[in-house]
Amino acid sequence: MKRWLPQPRTSLVLLAVWLVLINTLQLAHLLLGAVLAILIPLWTSRFTVAATYPKQLLTVVVLSVIVLFDILKSNLVVALLILGREDNIQPDFVWIPLDVTDRYAKTALAGIITMTPGTLSVDFSEDGQYLLVHALHVTDKAQLTRDIKARYELPLKEIFE
Repeated sequence: MKRWLPQPRTSLVLLAVWLVLINTLQLAHLLLGAVLAILIPLWTSRFTVAATYPKQLLTVVVLSVIVLFDILKSNLVVALLILGREDNIQPDFVWIPLDVTDRYAKTALAGIITMTPGTLSVDFSEDGQYLLVHALHVTDKAQLTRDIKARYELPLKEIFE
């Protein structure tokens, strides 16, 4: 059974999403959805890695609230920058030294930075010890680095390491 359904929950979700999107229960659509729900996990199972579970669930909740707050705040700041004078915008690239070693923590950090308006994760250094960030408005590179490390990297380190 595991051979044909390597990820049964994924197959069920795929079938359900397919039926919701198609919005009909005709036999042909049910069969096509079932075939796709079996084949897609088979094709993608080689890309799946062992699951990593967060160690500190309370920290996950706190970090989520911080990120949501920062996204909302950054939306307002970016809107004011864009609507204001062009000379007020000071874009810059900043290399952020990383203390986290877990690849999932690094990926989460890059994603959080990219989700926050006005900042974008651009690249990791060859050795993975630095993250290149583009920010729409940088007045103090050291302060931006401290903010990212304190608000995002430290909780991610608690969660994943």
